[in-house]
Amino acid sequence: MAAKSNPTVRRRHLGAELRGLRIASGLKSKEVAERLLVSQPKISHLENGNRAISPRDVRDLCAIYGVTDREVIDSLMEMAKESSRRSWWHSYGDLSNSVYIGLEADAVSLHTYDPMVIPGLLQTPAYAEAVIGETIPLLTAEQTATRLKVRLRRQHRIYDPACPLRLWVVLDESALHRVVGSPDIMREQLEHLNALGAEPHITMQVLPYAVGAHPGLTGQFSILRFADSNASGVVYLERFTSDLCLEKPSDVQHYSAMYDHLRTRALTPDSSRDILTDITKSYIDAAIEP
Repeated sequence: MAAKSNPTVRRRHLGAELRGLRIASGLKSKEVAERLLVSQPKISHLENGNRAISPRDVRDLCAIYGVTDREVIDSLMEMAKESSRRSWWHSYGDLSNSVYIGLEADAVSLHTYDPMVIPGLLQTPAYAEAVIGETIPLLTAEQTATRLKVRLRRQHRIYDPACPLRLWVVLDESALHRVVGSPDIMREQLEHLNALGAEPHITMQVLPYAVGAHPGLTGQFSILRFADSNASGVVYLERFTSDLCLEKPSDVQHYSAMYDHLRTRALTPDSSRDILTDITKSYIDAAIEP
């Protein structure tokens, strides 16, 4: 997805511009919130690009910051209009992870670790359908179908010919042995992983059982980085009922150190392909047993 068509990109860019104007004015976010008669968290959300902002709010903020250049004000207001436009994922209704989807579409690199299942960007349709249906039992058939369509549409990001996502994946060995759906589905899934691992912009490592305890036991996390930002990146934590995006440099640094530790202890990409091949054979054998 081109950056110019992504409302999340526009919100992040606009938020960074507004943050710069606030800092230049010498005002704290609390002071701005008091003058605008809104909560301080709203100012933070606007500056982080986590929510859309109206042209009217942009105009009022410019007045508070002492911005008088009409061209600057008009440009920022136009960005606010564009940031409210709908992107492809909005056509699927109110998605709980819509903020993350926007960040993923904007990212130039993604480092992800999952101790339980194959990450969504790498899932085959059959595996994805089984994961969605079996991990969220309250979903209707229609809701399951919608989530599946969104997940498969997200995968276009790693095949974008203009700017393919630089993807680094650390997979826990347990995710490879956990039978999701059926042995046939797992065989297909692992063959798909091996094929993706050969792509030049995708690095895949398996964290074997033999490493014992490690920082990844605390759960899944992803680190996204962006081309148009001086920030250290965003950490995304996916949970059952809600997700969390961490943008504090100290948080990103902490999770980056964790990821480096996992990469160091994981098998090399070549050895990881070997273990994928071995486990795939076990699924083939299971499928042909009488």
